[in-house]
Amino acid sequence: MPSSTTLIFMVIFCLESLAAMLQNGFMITVLGREWVRCQALSAGDMIVTSLAVSRFCLHGMGILNNFLASFKFCYHIGYLNIFWNFFNSLSVWLTSWLAVFYCVKISSFSHPVFFWLKWRISWLVPRLLVGSLIICGLSASFFAIEQAVNLETINSQNPHGNCTAAPAVLTFSRYYFSCNVGFMWLIPFLLFLVSIFLLMFSLCRHMGHMRNGRPGPGDPSIQAHSMALKSLAFFFIFYNAYFLSLIISAMKITTIQSHWHWVREVLTYASIYLHSLILVLSSPKLRKALKMCLLCAASS
Repeated sequence: MPSSTTLIFMVIFCLESLAAMLQNGFMITVLGREWVRCQALSAGDMIVTSLAVSRFCLHGMGILNNFLASFKFCYHIGYLNIFWNFFNSLSVWLTSWLAVFYCVKISSFSHPVFFWLKWRISWLVPRLLVGSLIICGLSASFFAIEQAVNLETINSQNPHGNCTAAPAVLTFSRYYFSCNVGFMWLIPFLLFLVSIFLLMFSLCRHMGHMRNGRPGPGDPSIQAHSMALKSLAFFFIFYNAYFLSLIISAMKITTIQSHWHWVREVLTYASIYLHSLILVLSSPKLRKALKMCLLCAASS
């Protein structure tokens, strides 16, 4: 039976995950209606919609994985982890593409590469989304193979015989999986870092020009930079929280019965929830739909 502290964090995790699924479902509904009505979506809305779908599924898989593991339905965990790995990797790549999209659209660099990207980014976004699906599908397939190898190796061990090969296979499998995870996380994390640093540099340079030109306080370019940097700041918190979560998981410091495991889960998924909230509040379309929903709920 879990302790009272563990139960409290389990309840918090469940409530925040359900709230996050409701939030992402709202984003999918609003942008899905826009797509049906206009038969098209802007490049930025395409990334946000795809991100909302992946996070909706990620939160659902997180609830299933954690609670099945808590009640020791370990047979199902390996299969669910494959889907969790897919949606988790997809969410990471999509958030990185969102950072890149912000950087290309908002930054004011005069380099020919940026001019080319600004001109082609709307054409590139659908292809980047499809490429992310393919990469994450391959990663999930490799993870499924790794899970199958581990399960087969453990089941084939004979406690009365020579088992020296089994630990070597498991060690190689874990090393291979660590390399796969490192590849899947390091590349999008570097893309994010480059994007946010370029945005910060662009903002500082633009503020320097603003001091010389002295425009009004409501400069739309500064507002756009500030809005993007707020979103990317929460994005940065999400990345750091999740990398810390991966390190703790790899070191096996906590177990599913420990309340520290649930503290980590609450903090990690809270970061994703807050970033999605920033996306809602920074989008005029989503913000207007949210106000209408709140007004309808208040009047009823």
